[in-house]
Amino acid sequence: MTHPALILAGGEARRLGGIEKPLLELTGRSLLERIIELLAAQAGPIALSANGDPARFASFGLPVLPDGAFAGQGPLAGVLAGLDWAAAQGAEALLTVPGDTPFIPPDLAAALAPPPACATSAGQVHHLVALWPVTARAGLRRFLAEPGRRGVRDFTEGRDFTEGRDLAERLAMRRVDFPAVAWDPFHNVNTPEDLATARILASRRDTHRERRGGKP
Repeated sequence: MTHPALILAGGEARRLGGIEKPLLELTGRSLLERIIELLAAQAGPIALSANGDPARFASFGLPVLPDGAFAGQGPLAGVLAGLDWAAAQGAEALLTVPGDTPFIPPDLAAALAPPPACATSAGQVHHLVALWPVTARAGLRRFLAEPGRRGVRDFTEGRDFTEGRDLAERLAMRRVDFPAVAWDPFHNVNTPEDLATARILASRRDTHRERRGGKP
């Protein structure tokens, strides 16, 4: 079964001068274009999570989901909008990927099933590279409506990081490890140095792909 996917494209990119990270180019192709291609082979419909003018993403032909009532409360607001969108399509789960991770594995969705689960690599937990059950949206909505911290791990690790908050609906996500062999599959772009590394990796990856006859 394929699940719909949400690309979280709403980061502020302060360390890169506030530019639109998903639109940065690696060897002539944007991060977003690369992510969409990798998701299209393993997921159902794809949407973008982003606030502001959706016209900047019009060329990709994907629905753009704003954060709605929880705008300004971090990426979990985008996840909730994605879960509502997935639920409207009758889906049971939603795959999420940050918009600055252009090297995700081609088997990501299958490896994370069943939900809830998130990815790890090289000792790092990637809470937003995750497969979420659509049934989590009611609990996430209540979590965002209450006062307290808004960190993703506050909701996904099933631990009490904020005194007095109910733990009953936390997800306690499984962690699925992905080996970093030729490159870290979840290398993300937060700094100019990250971008330079990503461009080197993209060149290597494209060369590797050409040798495999175009396969990811």
